[in-house]
Amino acid sequence: MTGYILRRLLLIIPTLLVILLVNFVIVQAAPGGPVEQAIARLQGIGAGAVAGSTETLHVGSRASRGLDPKLIKEIEHQYGFDKSAPERLWLMLKQYAMLDFGNSFFRGAKVTDLILDKLPVTISLGLWATLITYLVSIPLGIRKAVRHGSLFDVWTSTAIIIGYAMPAFLFALLLIVVFAGGTSLNWFPVRGLVSENFQQLSLLGKIADYFWHLVLPVTSLVIGGFATLTILTKNAFLNEITRQYVVTARAKGLGDQQVLYGHVFRNAMLLVVAGIPQALISVFFAGSLLIEVIFSLDGMGRMSYEAAVARDYPVVFGSLFIFTLFGLLIRLIGDLCYTMVDPRIDFETRGR
Repeated sequence: MTGYILRRLLLIIPTLLVILLVNFVIVQAAPGGPVEQAIARLQGIGAGAVAGSTETLHVGSRASRGLDPKLIKEIEHQYGFDKSAPERLWLMLKQYAMLDFGNSFFRGAKVTDLILDKLPVTISLGLWATLITYLVSIPLGIRKAVRHGSLFDVWTSTAIIIGYAMPAFLFALLLIVVFAGGTSLNWFPVRGLVSENFQQLSLLGKIADYFWHLVLPVTSLVIGGFATLTILTKNAFLNEITRQYVVTARAKGLGDQQVLYGHVFRNAMLLVVAGIPQALISVFFAGSLLIEVIFSLDGMGRMSYEAAVARDYPVVFGSLFIFTLFGLLIRLIGDLCYTMVDPRIDFETRGR
């Protein structure tokens, strides 16, 4: 198993290189880069108009007329665009090898510091949303499988279908309307991860304030993954319950609980474990953007979106690097979870 883990860790390096290279080419081809953004600001043109334009702002172009060519050259030098694309790529890769993501073009800070500042918000949302989803969905899915066709199974399935059909951002808006001042109920805050007086609170007060702010955004994130995982768990257990080894185990006199958790659980959970990496990636990165925007949470998703709109390339590539690295590590952890559920699985032997 150690050899398999080492091989997977070594494969992360070329995977990161390929992903960065592909995205570098795509980003360079997109119109409205940081130089064009800076020139637009000098001329009082909206950045959004520049980003959506197909005209490149360079020396001699219509959009850059009236500006001193020396000033434009200085702007290009400031953002590193006085070098060719291969040179910029090589410099970026050398910096990334030392975990130096450079400085933000427009935020006036190191990208590493920005990521470290925003990452706790995204991790808080993803960690608690994933934990709650699995703690609720797996027991519920098992119970639905055991009581398949009962009244409990029917009404929980109805609730799950409604939850699955409702987008997370729409459910977030519904929670805000109902529980955050949209009606007579004003139970939860809708801005930030902590209150303004957080530093003046006691330890228990800080913990309570932190979770108080997490209730609505985490609930919004849980709703979609909760439905998917519950159905997956139920179907996995239903599939295993009908197999011959279950009939044999019951014929030997084993009780329902012994059969369910001693035999069925291990095999059925393999399908559930297989979905862990994708669930984590979806909750941590894909699902957090709209939730962070709706609840004014200053996390990685929101920062990455704003950087992409502003063509802040160091922040875009730094965020991409972190997202990709986390995604690859999460998939490796998912493989290790296989062996925890079923020790008979040996990736070391399969890899030969």
